[in-house]
Amino acid sequence: MFDKILIANRGEIACRVARTCRRMGVRTVAVYSEADANAMHVTACDEAWLIGPAAARDSYLNIDRVLEVAKRSGAQAIHPGYGFLSENARFARACEEAGIVFIGPPVNAIEAMGSKSAAKAIMEQAGVPLVPGYHGSDQDPDRLAAVAEDIGYPVLIKASAGGGGKGMRRVDDPKQFREALEGARREAASAFGDEQVLIEKYLLQPRHVEVQVFADTSGNTVHLFERDCSIQRRHQKVIEEAPAPGLGQEQRTAMGEAAVAAARAIGYVGAGTVEFIMDSRGAFYFMEMNTRLQVEHPVTEYITGQDLVEWQLRVASGGTLPCSQGELGIHGHAFEARIYAEDPERDFLPATGTIRHLRTPAEGPHVRIDTGVRESDTISVHYDPMIAKLVVWDSDRRTALKRLHDALQRYVIVGTTTNAGFLARVAAHPAFIKGGVDTSFIETHREALFPAREPVSDRVLAAGALFELLSVDSEARSRAAASGDPWSPWNLTDGWRPNSDNFHTLHFMDGDKDVEVVAHYRDDCFLLELPGGDFRANGELAPDGHLRMALDGVHLDALVLRDGQKLTTVVGDELRELVVHDPLVAGMEDELSEGSLTAPMPGMIRAVHVKAGDEVKEGDALLVLEAMKMEYTIRAFADGIVDHVNYVAGDQVSEGAELLAISSGE
Repeated sequence: MFDKILIANRGEIACRVARTCRRMGVRTVAVYSEADANAMHVTACDEAWLIGPAAARDSYLNIDRVLEVAKRSGAQAIHPGYGFLSENARFARACEEAGIVFIGPPVNAIEAMGSKSAAKAIMEQAGVPLVPGYHGSDQDPDRLAAVAEDIGYPVLIKASAGGGGKGMRRVDDPKQFREALEGARREAASAFGDEQVLIEKYLLQPRHVEVQVFADTSGNTVHLFERDCSIQRRHQKVIEEAPAPGLGQEQRTAMGEAAVAAARAIGYVGAGTVEFIMDSRGAFYFMEMNTRLQVEHPVTEYITGQDLVEWQLRVASGGTLPCSQGELGIHGHAFEARIYAEDPERDFLPATGTIRHLRTPAEGPHVRIDTGVRESDTISVHYDPMIAKLVVWDSDRRTALKRLHDALQRYVIVGTTTNAGFLARVAAHPAFIKGGVDTSFIETHREALFPAREPVSDRVLAAGALFELLSVDSEARSRAAASGDPWSPWNLTDGWRPNSDNFHTLHFMDGDKDVEVVAHYRDDCFLLELPGGDFRANGELAPDGHLRMALDGVHLDALVLRDGQKLTTVVGDELRELVVHDPLVAGMEDELSEGSLTAPMPGMIRAVHVKAGDEVKEGDALLVLEAMKMEYTIRAFADGIVDHVNYVAGDQVSEGAELLAISSGE
């Protein structure tokens, strides 16, 4: 067994590997970028080395620098985690040449599966079923368009060299093919340095089912059963479960055997995942093989009782698999929900921000949280926006799913927008409870998963109002104490004003709705006029935003945090963002912003398709913004003429920056 390993990654996977190594008595070395100097994985390891600036290409993807740190620190092996260098054959070869063990498969296996096109050819020879499609070397756009016509729409364009939904486009209409092809190639080149694509038939209502495989250097290969990863947005998984619901034993055995055959066909060693797509009839087809540990490996660990990172370390150090196929079995059911900094209401756009408050469900035998983020950490534009993986287990699917839903409702994050509430709605949906999953689940059930915004509750409004009133009171007391005349009526905080009644009107924006709260000052409380009626309210506000309040005699604990004009208010399980609002100022801002197109999030301009003076139609692609490893096309909201374009390809932009402006042309 190794004495010391370097973890060439960050976030939750680096923390996860460090945990297992500590249990096994193996020392760990972290690497970090300038942006990650205070990151959780830095303190989780025994030592940590700076490897470069924030940009991944200058730090976590810098092969020479990672190897230099490994040599200088005395690490005998490198665990690549997932993402970054985990499936990079050049890195694996460089480790081998440097005499450092790469904790992953052999170089030839990575190369064989690194190209989706080559992988499909190998799988075809091994007798693994394939989806109808084209994975040849002729990448002429006319040739690819003709292939798509022959296969029949809808088709899927996929980056040949990558995964994770990057460089992937579904195309339903031949008229959309060229634009989709350009976007997929551009994204693939950016993410993987290779713009080659393949074309596949897009199966309607498919399921994404993958099988965990493991092999050692002694020729032993096993599978650890399957995971269903069908709940996806932007072709990326958000909820996974094991075992797959509704899968019969015959199908399970056939998929497991096919996955083992795929691993043996390329001389695989270590942890890998063979991904299949399953149609509505139960037929399954090979999609790709991920030559690394998967993000969703914890659900497999839960149902098998095995530690897959420990398996990786033992196999990489020359040991054999701890179990034979016959010794492995399925015990209970597990779910994993990926909690991301993203906004489901804005087509799951990634979000940024500093986590100002973090409340998580209690961990134990049934609940596990894998994370690389703590309270006060910042979610930046530089890396993947995943905050944590919430993993639950129980004896059967229905009970495990209830645990997942309950745990999601207890997960509270303040400081950035997250998908936790959305995931809770998925977990509670009747179709999901019944196991009716496919990759179009979110679109199929969009109306239920994205319900109309309910009016803000009286208790949240009361908390926001009390926060504002008590904050003003505290500030006024501080000013009075520091003034030369602390008894001046201008320093009073009881709502006194000349020639007027003692009340104050507060305006909050709840989404696009202006909600008014009138606060009347009383000797022992405030009388709040709320949408649900009049309530007597008082409270005590702590400097950290915790508010102990009483609303008509009912005592409640709340948390209110202010960022500029935005109030994030948490009362019980209800989290709401309100904006302290001045209707007159807001009206002027709306006039100023009319006709402009702003960046929905920070990122880099990848392409600009228009210039000043161009006529555009509603829906036309104007420019492409890249952020957090994904591309977002900014389109015209109406017919018009481009007034001006403020940026060129390669420019960095902040959220809210005006990208360009369009006038009606009248």
